[in-house]
Amino acid sequence: MKNFLSALLFLTLFISCTKDNSSAKDYTAKNEQEIKDYLAKNNLTAQRSATGLYYIIDEQGTGAKPTATSNVTVAYKGYFTNGGVFDQSSAAGIFFGLNQVIKGWTEGIPYFNAGGNGMLLIPSHLGYGRSSNGSIPGGSVLLFDVKLISVN
Repeated sequence: MKNFLSALLFLTLFISCTKDNSSAKDYTAKNEQEIKDYLAKNNLTAQRSATGLYYIIDEQGTGAKPTATSNVTVAYKGYFTNGGVFDQSSAAGIFFGLNQVIKGWTEGIPYFNAGGNGMLLIPSHLGYGRSSNGSIPGGSVLLFDVKLISVN
């Protein structure tokens, strides 16, 4: 009987972990549709990377091209698909290492050369995932208008 109860407990935990993982996939599909709807509503054309990051290059820039480990200065505005702004830098931008930020920035900023600007549309799995961060609810699509000021 003891072995039966242990097996039942293990099976219950396994099933609840499996259900938890499937809900993560639901966010991916939901985020993908939210980004597509935003692009269509705003008549925008974006490139999609293999990871699900969407990006729009308005101006490529002519300066240095960063890598995923570069230190950069970027001016940005972060907002949701409903237009609500959650963060914004000054025009002078902020300095940081691309290996110290969300995956969407680590991947997306290197699409630009210094002096370039555009937009990153970041699904939650490349942002904060299912976790809330300050005023950003878990599972959120994040939009950023970015200008790569310099590669330092």
